[in-house]
Amino acid sequence: MHLFYTPDIETEKELPEEEARHGLRVLRLETGDTVMLTDGKGNFFRAQIGTTTSRKCEVEVIEQIVQPPLWKGHLHIAMAPTKNMERNEWFAEKATEIGLDELSLLHCRYSERRVVKTERLRKILVSAMKQSLKARLPRLNEMTDFQLFLKQEVPGQKFIAHCYAGEKPFLQEVLQPGDATVLIGPEGDFSEEEVAQAVAAGFRPVSLGRSRLRTETAALVACHLLNMRNQITE
Repeated sequence: MHLFYTPDIETEKELPEEEARHGLRVLRLETGDTVMLTDGKGNFFRAQIGTTTSRKCEVEVIEQIVQPPLWKGHLHIAMAPTKNMERNEWFAEKATEIGLDELSLLHCRYSERRVVKTERLRKILVSAMKQSLKARLPRLNEMTDFQLFLKQEVPGQKFIAHCYAGEKPFLQEVLQPGDATVLIGPEGDFSEEEVAQAVAAGFRPVSLGRSRLRTETAALVACHLLNMRNQITE
C-alpha cells in the first residue's frame, strides 16, 4: 500500500502537487485505487483515488486511523550541522527511521557550516517518515545561535555531550523515561565556554562512549539511546 504525505488532508481533499505527480506518473495510480495517507500529526487515512488530471489528484477519505505513540516523551536532538551536508541528511533520515520528535540546528563557535537550507532536509524527513510507516513528522527548526537556544524553554531532561576531560556518566546510565534533549557539537566540539554556559542553563554533561565519534554518528547514538529508553512495549 502506497503512503502519501498530506498535511492538510482534513481541509483539502487532494494530494499535494509533488505527491500527486509521483502517484500519477510514477506509480500509475488510477481512479478507484486505494492508498494510505498521513498528515504527519499522528493520523493515517485510508482513501480512494477520485478525479485526476495531469497535475491534480483528488482523494476520498474512507477511514481515519490514529497511530498510537511509539515511544514516551518528547525526544529532541539539537546538533551543529557538519560541513558535509550529505552527513546531515544521512542523520536526518536515520534518526526519523529510529524515531524522534524534534531536530534543532545549532550555530556554535567552532561550526564549519553556518547556513543550512532546511527545505531539502524537510523533504528527507518526510520521505523517512513514510518509508518507516510513521504518522508523525519530526519538527525541524531553523539554524539557531547556541546562546539563543540555551535561553529557550526545553522540557524534561537536558544533556550535553562533549569530549573534554572530566567525570561524565554515560548517557544510558542517567537517562530516565520521558522528555529529553541532547546537545551535539560541531566537528571541532563545543568550546569550553559553551559547555559552561550549557551547564549553567541546566544541561548535564554526558558521554556517548569511549570511541571518538563524528558529529552525525554521535547524534544518531544519542537519538537511538533516547528512543530505546522510551520504547513502549505491548
